[in-house]
Amino acid sequence: MATFVLVHGGGHGGWCYQRVARILRAGGHEVHAPTLTGLGERSHLVRGGIDLDLQITDVVNLIHYEDLRDVILVGHSYGGMVITGVADRASDRIGRLVYLDAANPRNGQSLVDVSGDHILAIRPFGKVVDGVELVLFPDPEIVQLYGVTDPDDVAWMVERLTAHPWACFEQPLRLTNEDALWAIPQFHIVCSATVPTRDPELVEKARAEGRFWEIDTGHDLMITEPDFVADALQQVAAAP
Repeated sequence: MATFVLVHGGGHGGWCYQRVARILRAGGHEVHAPTLTGLGERSHLVRGGIDLDLQITDVVNLIHYEDLRDVILVGHSYGGMVITGVADRASDRIGRLVYLDAANPRNGQSLVDVSGDHILAIRPFGKVVDGVELVLFPDPEIVQLYGVTDPDDVAWMVERLTAHPWACFEQPLRLTNEDALWAIPQFHIVCSATVPTRDPELVEKARAEGRFWEIDTGHDLMITEPDFVADALQQVAAAP
């Protein structure tokens, strides 16, 4: 049995992993899918001061208080920023890192640095609410950006997506334990459309090590292809 912690991306919540978590649990694995502060069922906690550092702390504290060890830590999209920070702070608790069509940051980079024009393009559509700059307000067009086209899935997501504090995307990641962090085995599950945008050396290395899965589907592959994602995660758990 493996222990998975599944971290969602911008505007989402732990709810987006329902299908993947169901499959993993049926396989006998322990699964945690936390929701980051200010999102999903915790959207009532939106306030000033919610940034990348705080959302990293959300996951670090989950691992500590649940006393989780040898964790397979999975991050989707913006969640790649979060899991990198978590692994830096709690490297002794993390067994493997999985980047699920996710950002692959280095020390000092923000999501804006990693994603560039793609993430900057959403900022003009944001709003300031009670002094907090929020982006990714849910609507069917936003869901299309996530690559989800099934009408039932679109409706399900629009009811659950929440706006995300912009500060999380703008704050640089600060790493202090890089030797231990980068010693953790890394795996990548990506959408075909994003492969050309990724560091070719990273992709080549992951392929050569058998730590790379690719599928032609939308960005929210945990929703569009849960069987594929769950199978890949179980292969990660079984890898030597």
